[in-house]
Amino acid sequence: MTTTDPVVEAVFDAVAATMPTIREALPGRRVEGGAENPSGETVMAGDVYSDELLMEALVDVDGVGTYVSEEREAAVDVGEAVDEDAYAVAVDPLDGSSNLRSNNAMGTVIGVYDAPLPATGRDLVAAGYTLLGPITTMVVADESGVREEVIDGDAGGDDGSVSRSVVDDDLTLPTEPTVYGFGGRVPDWPDAFHTYARAIEDELKLRYGGSMVGDVNQVVTYGGVFAYPALVDAPDGKLRLSFEANPIAYVIQRMGGASSDGSGSILDVEPDGIHDRVPLYVGNEALIDRLESALDD
Repeated sequence: MTTTDPVVEAVFDAVAATMPTIREALPGRRVEGGAENPSGETVMAGDVYSDELLMEALVDVDGVGTYVSEEREAAVDVGEAVDEDAYAVAVDPLDGSSNLRSNNAMGTVIGVYDAPLPATGRDLVAAGYTLLGPITTMVVADESGVREEVIDGDAGGDDGSVSRSVVDDDLTLPTEPTVYGFGGRVPDWPDAFHTYARAIEDELKLRYGGSMVGDVNQVVTYGGVFAYPALVDAPDGKLRLSFEANPIAYVIQRMGGASSDGSGSILDVEPDGIHDRVPLYVGNEALIDRLESALDD
């Protein structure tokens, strides 16, 4: 399976090309960057570096009109005049960067929108994520399906070449769910979600590492459910719709799973701004149906 849209393929080529350099640079960027992002969170030096590197790579892709990042207040227009038919690329440059200190998994989330942002997930033409684990992988979802690749390359190599090797060209969500991962402090969970979580704990194995891409990849691999719910003190949730929730929901739905904000598909959420937050629930359809029923009681 290959991407049929050459712009989408070029976007993921550009993202893949940055991964060895980002990975190699992280050991020296495990400290706070001394600033806050537009969501009010203290950024790590690795966030800033990854954002700069990805922006440089993506603004050079023909067919990309704007670069939008979790680390930037507003969209970055490409060139003096933006083609109205060009795509907007939304990026969480280093998802799970709080894991830098503990040396746990993290990665990059990418959404390619055929509309100016803010836009709904229905305007996505492709989405995916990279995972910096023991190996570097990339999951890509588009109109042709979902595939997993291994990214290999040496940032310090003579030619800087990076290869993308497809290891599964038709990813689908396993039908027998195995794992779950729920974010947020348990005392901050609403009662309805708390009840749902207790039932799930009796059925599935806990897999939670504090990086959305790592935790979602557990669900992608083994089936199950990931949630960062609405919280008592944060009813709008924590994750950003444009950069995190929409792309991940797109991937999971293309794999045959389901997504929800608690009442309907994440892809149908109408945003007001590019940094809007939203509760996120993704996984096997039956588990998401049960979640919506539990929250509706």
